[in-house]
Amino acid sequence: MMKSQTPRGGRIINNGSVSAHVPRHNSTPYAATKHALTGLTRSLSLDGREYDIACGQIDIGNAATMRNEDTARGRLQASGKVEAEALINVDDVARGVAYMASLSLDANVQFMTVMPTKMPYIGRG
Repeated sequence: MMKSQTPRGGRIINNGSVSAHVPRHNSTPYAATKHALTGLTRSLSLDGREYDIACGQIDIGNAATMRNEDTARGRLQASGKVEAEALINVDDVARGVAYMASLSLDANVQFMTVMPTKMPYIGRG
């Protein structure tokens, strides 16, 4: 649909996850689908060029949503311990998406990671 629309072009922002880069324990199906989304983002970025379609991905860490309520109470860590993890407000994620969307089609944020500063991501394992 975007290929043939007038005016031409547009932007696709895929909802990724930090799990596409550093998975959690016991998360194989989720991590696999997020890896696939990263491949889709890269392919769409390439295939969309000739149609002025930009594609990027926002990889979201622990955002304070209903899906992550257990994160604040404690999540299984690679060490085997259950520990609470930091969360960010979803407004921070929305600002990241809004920034990506605000760019002209001549510019693209290919990948953006938005996560709590204290989230166990760097060094997870």
